[in-house]
Amino acid sequence: MVTSMPAETAFSSDARFDQASFLRWLRARPSSDLNHYELIDGRIVMTPPSRWPHGRLDAKLNQLLGEHVERHKLGIVLGSSAGYELPSGDTVEPDASFISTARLAAGPRPVTGKFLTVVPSLVVEILSPSTSRRDRTEKKALYERNEVAEYWIVDPVKRAVTVFSLHRRRYGSARPIASGSIRSRVLPRLRLSVPRVFDLGI
Repeated sequence: MVTSMPAETAFSSDARFDQASFLRWLRARPSSDLNHYELIDGRIVMTPPSRWPHGRLDAKLNQLLGEHVERHKLGIVLGSSAGYELPSGDTVEPDASFISTARLAAGPRPVTGKFLTVVPSLVVEILSPSTSRRDRTEKKALYERNEVAEYWIVDPVKRAVTVFSLHRRRYGSARPIASGSIRSRVLPRLRLSVPRVFDLGI
């Protein structure tokens, strides 16, 4: 079902799937399978459980974004287990995501037991050896195509965050932020210290 690819792209299926058949395939997976699966350009892409410090950064970012969003009643923040069926036919599970109150109100509303079908306002991906190239290329193009308003790429090695903002349906150029604060067009009152993001508490 899945074939090996270069290390930086993990595994991808030979067969092609649509979102409905991908969901059926996922439901047939054994509960012991801890791998991460997404549907990108019609193919199932698998990545293994992430290594340190990916999980800690995941938790930290969701905490910091969640606190800000809840304090100002801006919408909801979701963790890495949230799946999105996007209009392009892709199904993804970003490391963190934010859906604004306006997008939630516009719908479609979440349905228990199904993937979200609303396009998130902001998406965060944390680089790892198995996802780095895909996050910088395929995922970036995918989020741009589906009009995700903002895309953050978090680099644990360089301890930097790159923020891409959508303008006229395109992501402009962006430079990694390795010091100071992260500024967001989607969350304009947010001032997120880069050192705080990478302070892992150990």
